Amino acid sequence: MTSSDAPIQASGQSGIIRLRGDWTLPQAALLEQSIVDWQGQVRQLDARTVDRLDSSGALLLIRLLNQRPIPAGAVQLKQEHQALFDAVVAAVDSTDEAIQPEQTPLWQSLFEQVGRAVMRVLGNALDLIGFLGLALHRLLGTLIGPRRMRWTSLVHHMQESGLNAVPLLILLSIMIGAVLAFLGATVLRDFGAEIMVIDLVVYAFLREFGVLLTAILLAGRTASAFCAQIGMMKGQQEIDAIKTIGLDAIELLVIPRLVALLIMLPALAVLATLAGLVGGLIVSVLSLGIGLDLYIERVSQSIQLSHYLVGLVKAPIFALAIALIGCSEGLRVEGTAQSVGERTTSAVVRSITMVIVIDALAAVYFMEIGW
Repeated sequence: MTSSDAPIQASGQSGIIRLRGDWTLPQAALLEQSIVDWQGQVRQLDARTVDRLDSSGALLLIRLLNQRPIPAGAVQLKQEHQALFDAVVAAVDSTDEAIQPEQTPLWQSLFEQVGRAVMRVLGNALDLIGFLGLALHRLLGTLIGPRRMRWTSLVHHMQESGLNAVPLLILLSIMIGAVLAFLGATVLRDFGAEIMVIDLVVYAFLREFGVLLTAILLAGRTASAFCAQIGMMKGQQEIDAIKTIGLDAIELLVIPRLVALLIMLPALAVLATLAGLVGGLIVSVLSLGIGLDLYIERVSQSIQLSHYLVGLVKAPIFALAIALIGCSEGLRVEGTAQSVGERTTSAVVRSITMVIVIDALAAVYFMEIGW
């Protein structure tokens, strides 16, 4: 290409550039290369000799302007090209504003995050209430027609969620009972009331620690297992197959797990309470010098039916919350391994949180009614 055919040419006066030819899409590559190669100073652009101009040529012209500090009024165009050029400039400016949004204030972002968290919690609560109603409806139908219960599955889940957790639960309860007795003795020794350690252990495990330790252990152990099992079945489309052959997935998968936990959690809570009393016995006999006969006599005097009922009445509620959260999270798995992990973590966190919240509310309620 000769210099006279170049799309960018310098005029006789320094800094005045004349554009010529067609600034259209077919010539876009040549025009872009000419813009890259041009090294001269530019004070004014004369585009009145441009024969044809389209949107791609206008964009290249804007690029040429942006690369050099040219005043806004230093561009001369044909009258028929001016409207197109102005429209492209306006579109580019609006795009830049959209790409660079205004910075949101920190306090506004904080309130937005809090609002989103509250709405997420409320949404999860509503979903759990809806799932509770569905599960209770299926459970009522199963109680009316016992033949619909999957007895083999029920016994299997009773073993998995209950019997297999007994060794770990007893070990933890004994250790917690021993620690509680030791800490209580450390404080009560200053008042010469070491014997009251027995009352502390009995009161704590009958009302709170027996059922609470059991619920927290099963929330971490059983809720995660329920979620992972049902989640993997959903990922492998087994739940779709169950629905295809006319079976109810809730009745088949959720009800046996729910009933198993309703049966096993109260029983495990009794074992945890007894194990906690054994832990207190170990510390009382070995560290405080309290005899076995005195410990047993003091325990029998301290035990009250109201304390035992306060602890035991919370067990079915904890079991209901743990089973429903674990199963509902499993049914919400989207079919990927990452989703299974996320839902399993959510099931454990939500179950433990729900157990602690219910226990706190129950403690306040029973305190207010004088139990």
